[in-house]
Amino acid sequence: MPATTFVGSEKQVKVSDILVLYYSRNGSVAAMAREIARGVESVGAVARLRTVPPVSTVTEATAPAVPDDGPVYVSHDDLRDCAGLILGSPTRFGNMAAPLKYFLDSTSGPWLAGALAGKPAAVFTSTSTQHGGQESTLLTMLMPLLHHGMLVTGIPYSEPALSSTQSGGTPYGASHVAGTGAQPRPLTTEERRLCEALGQRVARIALKLA
Repeated sequence: MPATTFVGSEKQVKVSDILVLYYSRNGSVAAMAREIARGVESVGAVARLRTVPPVSTVTEATAPAVPDDGPVYVSHDDLRDCAGLILGSPTRFGNMAAPLKYFLDSTSGPWLAGALAGKPAAVFTSTSTQHGGQESTLLTMLMPLLHHGMLVTGIPYSEPALSSTQSGGTPYGASHVAGTGAQPRPLTTEERRLCEALGQRVARIALKLA
């Protein structure tokens, strides 16, 4: 499906671009983001993968402008240009990780401009344990998106994997149980399917709204 565009005051914006924005420390959230991106692109939209730099405890420290590997760092232009946003973070005591929160705290400009208002949004997370705060993290990640006026989506129970999963997966968004060992546990079949379904759902809504 070709990308639909509209002409703004300065440039053309692809209304089929879905921003998959995440922070990943050990790779699990990044793996989820890739599955979500596959879901986005399977329905004819374009997945734009972006990440955020870590937050240093030393205030003088700065990250390079471009990361050594993986997606580039997100900018406010990515928010303005996207047709939908899917936000991902590992759980930190039942809440999103500080680097992602730090970026969201900087988005008063896009908020004042209504850059995200009316666009579909979803969230995803990874925890080390089955009951490690997945649902509270997903719910708190939705709060700033609601303040931005976004249209919150989740995973409906019409998705069979949501009822059959023995690992991650919630109606509030995709989730993964990474385990407590030295190497993160890979995504299960159900977790991959739910990540893909989340990407498909947001992309389909964005394309319909366009």
